[in-house]
Amino acid sequence: MKKTAQILAIILCFSVQAMAQCSLCTKTAQQLGEGPAKGLNNGILMLAATPLIIIAILGFRYWRNNRTA
Repeated sequence: MKKTAQILAIILCFSVQAMAQCSLCTKTAQQLGEGPAKGLNNGILMLAATPLIIIAILGFRYWRNNRTA
């Protein structure tokens, strides 16, 4: 049951769109308007996804290789 709760929490964390931006990106997005601002935010999220996925894969492999059976 504990693993199921952890997996559910991880999925929930990654499914929520993060709307945080640096101050420069926020000012730029405010000047662009609604549509382009959403595109800018999606681009930021896409650029952040690749390193996070790599870290997650490396962490999973480390955990899998070092767990006690």
